[in-house]
Amino acid sequence: MKKASRLLSSVPVFALALSLIPHAASAATVPAIAAFDEAFSKVNDYTVTVRAHEVKGERTQDRTYHYFFKRPSLAKTDIVSGDGAGSGGVWIGTDQVHGHLKVGPFTFGKKVDIHDSQATSLRGYTLPEGLIQNEVAKFTQLKGDLTERGGPVIDGTPTEEVDLKLADPAEAGSVTRMAIYLSKQTHFPVRQIRWDGDKIVADETFSDLKTNVGLSQNDFPF
Repeated sequence: MKKASRLLSSVPVFALALSLIPHAASAATVPAIAAFDEAFSKVNDYTVTVRAHEVKGERTQDRTYHYFFKRPSLAKTDIVSGDGAGSGGVWIGTDQVHGHLKVGPFTFGKKVDIHDSQATSLRGYTLPEGLIQNEVAKFTQLKGDLTERGGPVIDGTPTEEVDLKLADPAEAGSVTRMAIYLSKQTHFPVRQIRWDGDKIVADETFSDLKTNVGLSQNDFPF
C-alpha cells in the first residue's frame, strides 16, 4: 500500500515536468492563425509582392519578390528588384527548382536542388518557404513559447501580432525569436520579423495581395 501511495504521489510531479517540455502549438489555440487558416482555405491561387531584407554575418541582402501560387503545390517567384533582379524560379512540389538566372544581358535556365544556393536567399530560405501559408505554418510547427496580442498599425492596416520565442534556435536557422503581423481585416500577414538575440536578421513586408486571380498551370513553366 505504501508503494502504491508513493507511486501516485509522483504523478503530479511527472505531469508538471511534461508540461515544461517545449512543444509546438496547435493553430486552434492561436486565434489569429486559426483565422488565417480559415481565410486561406477559400483561396485557390494568389499573387503577392514581398520586400525582404536579410542579414547573415556581415552580409546583407535586399530584394523585392513577386510570388505566384496555385493549389496544391505550384509556385513561382520573380526577383523584381535588388540583389539578383531579373532572376527567379518555378517549383512544382518536387525537390527541384527550375530557375532562370540573369547575368548581364543574358538569362539562363537551369534545374537545381531546392536548397542550392542559386535557388535560395542569403539566409538559405527556399522558394516554398517564402509562400505565405508556409511562413504562417512555421509558428505552429516550431517548438517554443507562442503568444498573441494586438499588433501595431502597419501601412494603415490594424494587425494581430503572433510572437514565437524559439526553444531551439538551430531549428530555425539561428533565429531566437520571430513575429508575424496578420491583418485584422483579411487575416493575411503584412509583415514578418526574425531576430537572432537583439539583432533583426530578416524583415519581410507583404503587399499587393490578390487572391483567386485565375492562375493556370501554364503560369508555372517547369
